[in-house]
Amino acid sequence: MGLIDFTHFVNELATQSGQAILPFFRTAIATDDKSRGGAFDPVTEADRASEATMRHLIKRSFPTHGIIGEEYGDERPDADYVWVLDPIDGTRAFIAGLPTWGTLIGLTYKKQPVFGMMHQPFTGERFFGDGGSATYRGPGGERKLKVRRCASLKDAVISTTSPRLFAGDELRAYDRVESVARLARYGCDCYAYCMLAAGHIDLVVESGLKPYDIAPLIPIIEGAGGIVTSWDGGSAAEGGRIVAAGDRRVHAAAVELLSR
Repeated sequence: MGLIDFTHFVNELATQSGQAILPFFRTAIATDDKSRGGAFDPVTEADRASEATMRHLIKRSFPTHGIIGEEYGDERPDADYVWVLDPIDGTRAFIAGLPTWGTLIGLTYKKQPVFGMMHQPFTGERFFGDGGSATYRGPGGERKLKVRRCASLKDAVISTTSPRLFAGDELRAYDRVESVARLARYGCDCYAYCMLAAGHIDLVVESGLKPYDIAPLIPIIEGAGGIVTSWDGGSAAEGGRIVAAGDRRVHAAAVELLSR
């Protein structure tokens, strides 16, 4: 698979999945709850249509590749190349009519994330990276993504999807970080990580993530010069408790507070 073919294919995945989603956005769409009695975990027909579209294209073009997706499970997850798909990351925002959601498309090689894209079809934005560089493409054109320097946590803008998704010790750990930061914003899901890569947010702290929530974002963040790990400084590729930062000094300060 050459670079030109790969680039064309990933962009086609984004285009086709976006076309499957947009007819449902800001409509009276039915919503199912996958939580089985826990915290509300919505899924819509748009989620299913988008992932089904991407799976069809991947299987047709790369039948030996694996797929890990939020809505339809795992196929060949032990293959060398595995696509990691979240058709709508931010379904809560989607059903509320807010544009802070996106389609996550990732590719791993031998379990390591090597490419990622976040596509927001409503705003016409794509954020993508390969760990070595990252790029934004949108209505205003194309530019390289670069995190910003931030010397101290007290100067940082922090984001998390919702503090209510933490509980017990995790909530207390998150509160220690937020209490030091300059500004906190909630509800941005994958968009927060892309704003970190773009140099507008300094820190994202979350818990309970699945691989498809974070693996596609890792090459974007790292390609823009940022760092993303688990709370204990390990790999973020399998999800769990995640901390991402644009500046390693802020990351170190956050990890220290989260681990107390």
